[in-house]
Amino acid sequence: MSGKNWDRVPIDAQSVDAPLSLSAVFLVVTVASGQSALARVASVLGKLDDLVKNVGFRDLSGRLSCIAGIGRDLWDRLSPDRRPLELKPFAPIKGAVHSAPSTAGDLLFHIRSERPDMCFEFERILLDNLGDGVSVIDEVSGFRYFDARDLLGFVDGTANPTGLDLPASALIGDEDADFAGGSYVVVQKYLHDMQAWARIPTPEQEAIIGRTKIDNIEIDDDDAPRKSHKSLATIEDAAGNEYD
Repeated sequence: MSGKNWDRVPIDAQSVDAPLSLSAVFLVVTVASGQSALARVASVLGKLDDLVKNVGFRDLSGRLSCIAGIGRDLWDRLSPDRRPLELKPFAPIKGAVHSAPSTAGDLLFHIRSERPDMCFEFERILLDNLGDGVSVIDEVSGFRYFDARDLLGFVDGTANPTGLDLPASALIGDEDADFAGGSYVVVQKYLHDMQAWARIPTPEQEAIIGRTKIDNIEIDDDDAPRKSHKSLATIEDAAGNEYD
């Protein structure tokens, strides 16, 4: 969508493949047991687009949106007879050094806008509508860090799919026609020791990430004894086909 059109039309509330925003909120809640809480959540999900419009129309250039993700357990409470084929609870992963636990969460709301006050206002209205039938488990406010860098100082997401490749990588297609256009999400949260990272010399940081820090050039580490983040995050099948 062109910049001119952005000023006239609000973003589609459930646009998974929309561009990154300047501000965001990641909100995870659990839903209480009982039919009253479930009915209230179902009602809010059904009118989520209207809630977005109520706030978003105050400033269309703010590009407010909110994507809702529904966990497997809650999905089965809302729709016990049918669910997306690949929707599963997250299975914990234990490694020799690090582990990825499975934590509580029935709903994920990914709120995005060019304005942090619009994210705040929408979140306030959303939680008011959900009421005491939900409990907030986790809330993270996000912001764009300079030229799309992460807090380690490197440009993040360079290899993410864009343009025509994006829908094929991110959206459900004909393989599950009842849910075509939807998507899946896994939420991961990392705690970085920023002081320890700052003590690492820049060339070593670049070898760890797999890109130069200033100009974001990919570093070839095919012959390196330790693979970089860039290489470890590249997924290939047995035939060598790379997946975005």
